[in-house]
Amino acid sequence: MLRGTVTASVWATKRIDGIPGGAFLEVELDGGGRMVAFDVLGTGMGERVLVVQGSVAASWFTARQVPPPIDALIIGSIDDPQ
Repeated sequence: MLRGTVTASVWATKRIDGIPGGAFLEVELDGGGRMVAFDVLGTGMGERVLVVQGSVAASWFTARQVPPPIDALIIGSIDDPQ
């Protein structure tokens, strides 16, 4: 799992059939780097998140005969202690 902060929304002019409801978000990773991850939780800008990649992310779409081409998935929100 990777930790990061949501920094931006990613927009496309066309939607691929088979991708479920959700949003693509740009995540700045702790330790450096950025990635685009699919979000089904309704995460907002500036929120800290947990991201999984590869087969773990793809396994979320098991109900679909052909999984959509998604390699990174936001699976949780991190609450910072105050």
